[in-house]
Amino acid sequence: MTVNWQKVVIEPSVSIKEALQVIDKEALRVALVVDNNKLVGMITDGDVRRGILKGIELTAPVNMIMNISPVSAKASLSSNELKQLMQSRRILSLPIVDNNNELVGLKTLHETLVIEKRENPVFIMAGGFGTRLRPLTDNCPKPMLKVGGKPMLETLINNFKNHGFYKFYISTHYLPEVIMDYFGNGDNFDVEITYVHEEEPLGTGGALSLLPDDLPKEPLIMINGDILTNVDFSKVLDFHVKQASDATMCVRDYEIKIPFGVIEGEGHEITAMVEKPTYRYFVNAGIYIISNHIINSLSKNERLDMPSLFEQKQGEGLKTLKFPIHEYWLDVGRHDDFQKAQLDIHTLGINND
Repeated sequence: MTVNWQKVVIEPSVSIKEALQVIDKEALRVALVVDNNKLVGMITDGDVRRGILKGIELTAPVNMIMNISPVSAKASLSSNELKQLMQSRRILSLPIVDNNNELVGLKTLHETLVIEKRENPVFIMAGGFGTRLRPLTDNCPKPMLKVGGKPMLETLINNFKNHGFYKFYISTHYLPEVIMDYFGNGDNFDVEITYVHEEEPLGTGGALSLLPDDLPKEPLIMINGDILTNVDFSKVLDFHVKQASDATMCVRDYEIKIPFGVIEGEGHEITAMVEKPTYRYFVNAGIYIISNHIINSLSKNERLDMPSLFEQKQGEGLKTLKFPIHEYWLDVGRHDDFQKAQLDIHTLGINND
């Protein structure tokens, strides 16, 4: 249920009695005090009670008792971030303001706890051999290795579920029966799962061509099945849609520290000396948003990696964007990554049932 926050907006000159009537009538437990569209205060029935105890008359204006520094949030925050803020501050509602502190909405804790279903398909790549993790992967696909007591693939699916996604497509190749026997059609996990089997590895882009014709038309989220992350997938998807992107690649900030002085020059001449520099790059995080028309344009069973697909679509004049992610992210590709994942999983809040 979306709250009709406009009904709890009042002016600073409104009487305390009128504000109390607004609070009681709208059942949101708050009134938002606005002056020239800007949020200047917030009032609850608790503020009213404290005012009465101080001897302030109900006919007095609300600016005598209102909280002049209410906790507010920017509209750019995700639902999950708003929930965390409200829970940490122990508040039930949060005014939403723009960069000019103008009121643009009100979010309640109840709203953030209700997960809205999203029809976007999620395509998880789970067909790799996991050779760098042998012997652990001799009889087990890498995404099915257990981290924190359950397969990484299950943790990934649970994270998507927490953001309202329920339509899953899983690409298999190596030991597909291990994955299919565990998840089945998804009923036991309250999701829908369709399997896409690669007879020969086609690359991340090529696997897209195997998706069924009845795939939902909404933009698709694609992710490698060996990634441990608490990325807010809804936020990435909203960016893709808002920017009218055709293909969006999530990227990570990656630093390389050179432990020596770097000498730059032309021929034998030194032009610059940089002592122990740090170079920063954006690297591919293995998470993509792909619009439906791109999937439909792909040739069936043609090997294609994702960077090549992006370059191809750029050449066709389509809009390809990058989305930097700053949340926890770990590609569990090596034994030391696997050990790190075992430690990290308990502090991330993503290993949910």
